[in-house]
Amino acid sequence: MKLSKQEFLSLAGMGHETLDAWIEAEWLIPGRSSLDLNFSDIDIARARLIRELQVDFGVNDEGVGVILNLVDQLHGMRRTLMELRQSVRPTPRIET
Repeated sequence: MKLSKQEFLSLAGMGHETLDAWIEAEWLIPGRSSLDLNFSDIDIARARLIRELQVDFGVNDEGVGVILNLVDQLHGMRRTLMELRQSVRPTPRIET
């Protein structure tokens, strides 16, 4: 689902300044259209994770960057593992 910047801000419960800072820090990387930024459900989940790390766990900005990098690496490895599993899965034999 694609969300406009206003929809994202409303759903994420954040202000323009915070969003701009998170985009500048590359914590969020929204898609871009000719008119505006586009956000997804994944961006909402990521924003909620960032807020949870900061508010609930007291993680500082540097720590948030490290954690997000590790989360991204983990997701990349999971995607690679799924692709690898698909490529080595035996194909069924057709008996004639």
